[in-house]
This record gives sequence, structure tokens and C-alpha cells, in this order.
Amino acid sequence: MQKKIPMRQCLGCRTMFPKKELIRVVRSPEGDLSLDFKGKAPGRGAYLCPNSDCLKKARKSCAIERAFSMQVPEEVYKALEQKMEDETNG
Repeated sequence: MQKKIPMRQCLGCRTMFPKKELIRVVRSPEGDLSLDFKGKAPGRGAYLCPNSDCLKKARKSCAIERAFSMQVPEEVYKALEQKMEDETNG
């Protein structure tokens, strides 16, 4: 019997992907936002494709803000852009 693959929806394109293919943004129980590359950090998670177009869509529609019910600091967006650039070039 095959093991079930956890699926998550990208906030930008609204498409379902296997969890491991997406970038997780997590709000810790203390309320801090950060990127979680292992998928193990405690807190509420939201997912994005490693695609800059999806990040632009999510940013324009304030999808990350709605997912966490809070303002997203600029450094989180910068870290997401940097991660997507690294994955595209590497």
C-alpha cells in the first residue's frame, strides 16, 4: 500500500502540490513570522510555490496577511524572494 503524500495549496496560484515542493511560511506561537525549510517548526503554516509569479500574486492579494491575520514584515518577503532566486539559479 502506498503512503499518502500530504498536499498543500499555494497561496499564489491556488494549486495543490505535495508539501515538500512548497516553501512554508510559519507564524510561531509567539507571533513571529519566518521561513521554515524543514516543515517541522511549531506554529501555523502557509505555503507558496518556489515561483516568483506566485509570490507576486500572493503579495498583491495580501494572501499571506489573510492566512495569518497579521501584517507581514518586509524582511519575510525579502527572504522569500531570495529563496526563490536561489532555487532558480541553483
